[in-house]
Amino acid sequence: MPSIDFHKLLEQFIYIPKHPLIFSSGLFLFMFMGFISIFYLLHRKHNVKLLYVILFSYYFYYKSSGIYFLLLILSTVVDYNLANIMANAPKGRQRQALLIFSLVLNLGLLGYFKYTNFLYEIFCAASGSHFSPFQIFLPVGVSFFTFQSLSYTIDIYWGELKPVKRMLDYAFFVSFFPQLVAGPIVRARDFIPQISMPTIVTRAMFGEGMFLLISGLFKKAIISDYISANFVDRIFDSPTLYSGLENLFGVYGYALQIYCDFSGYSDMAIGIALLFGYRLCLNFDSPYQSSSVTEFWRRWHISLSTWLRDYLYISLGGNRNGRFRTYLNQFITMLLGGLWHGAAFRFILWGALHGVALGIDKAVREYIHIPKNPLTKVLGILFTFHFVCFCWIFFRADNMQVAEGVISQIALHFTPGIFWNFITGYKTVLLVMLMGYILHFTPKSIELQARDWVYRMPLAAKVVAMAIVVVIVIQVKGSDIQPFIYFQF
Repeated sequence: MPSIDFHKLLEQFIYIPKHPLIFSSGLFLFMFMGFISIFYLLHRKHNVKLLYVILFSYYFYYKSSGIYFLLLILSTVVDYNLANIMANAPKGRQRQALLIFSLVLNLGLLGYFKYTNFLYEIFCAASGSHFSPFQIFLPVGVSFFTFQSLSYTIDIYWGELKPVKRMLDYAFFVSFFPQLVAGPIVRARDFIPQISMPTIVTRAMFGEGMFLLISGLFKKAIISDYISANFVDRIFDSPTLYSGLENLFGVYGYALQIYCDFSGYSDMAIGIALLFGYRLCLNFDSPYQSSSVTEFWRRWHISLSTWLRDYLYISLGGNRNGRFRTYLNQFITMLLGGLWHGAAFRFILWGALHGVALGIDKAVREYIHIPKNPLTKVLGILFTFHFVCFCWIFFRADNMQVAEGVISQIALHFTPGIFWNFITGYKTVLLVMLMGYILHFTPKSIELQARDWVYRMPLAAKVVAMAIVVVIVIQVKGSDIQPFIYFQF
């Protein structure tokens, strides 16, 4: 009879910073199979079902951020009660004060954990003092669940949503584990109405969920992790040790890596939610097929871009106060969107570049007639892709010196003569990149056909397909788990 390793068993209930619980880990996939089996047994008992998922969500977040899962509980309790008081308060200063309190709490949490050292570093630079950063741990996904909770209180304030009557329902909305730590950012108005409905997982939902789970796992663990560990990280660690050609493909590699990493997480989150009977919003729609920067932001991180549009851009005035204010509001929104991603000037620069590009794109479409034909579309896609790639340099680089090194190598030390040696030396990485970009630029109709094919597969075939992908992941992955890129945001 095999013995039980109680030490290993105990480790599953203890937060280990170097081994977070993530979707692409074998442990999560094993636990998930048991968890969802019990969920299906409980799905007719509504309150028990909700409590069961909430407890697992808290466990999932604890395994990602340790004791800081209490922040999630704090935000839940405070915003639930604030929203109920706000809904019953007369319009005027009292309601405004309650909304401000919610904003201060959520943005205050975000500001403390994410921006304290950034602001302190600016202060030290301005005053000539020595900068010694505070030891502040950044809880995983704090940027996501604070925005999600804020969408609820703001919608209550605007009168677009009625408050939920039970804290159990609100806790389920805020903590729902598939999208808790890296999105999509779920709107209260879209998700809360689903909570009270009976759990119904149709054959189509189950098939779509399995398809998204398999494709997301493939994107993350096979494409993104492989090119990251075997190519991209090496280039950005020491760009000046590599030729401009290698740096250029390192940028192309990172563009694919961050897309497969983040959209892979979103696919898995949406797929897992479907297996529970809940539908989350689309978060990525083949963004590198965009023929303009405006279109790119309609396709990339859709839940964030629409959140910023509805709660920040429109609050600033949107396009209601003339052309100049429209451009300014758009620029400020992207600037703050960059700052949301990280507490560093390179993220602000990344946001500013996109803000300027959006303004130029809007002006060009207003004043210059560009004919719509296959050639202009292809040229638009190429220009947009390379602009986005250029901006990714600042997003990925650890500091501005690294970014300058990458740009300098590409511009001044391209050395095209080593092309064939480069191809042979990095053939496996380049084949994985080629496969990733081919899949990305595959027409939507073919993707839908593949999804329909998975729909029609028998359950046993779906399980076998999932098992095959897991085996491939185990063969390809290194010994270290690579957390999702957006965990740091």
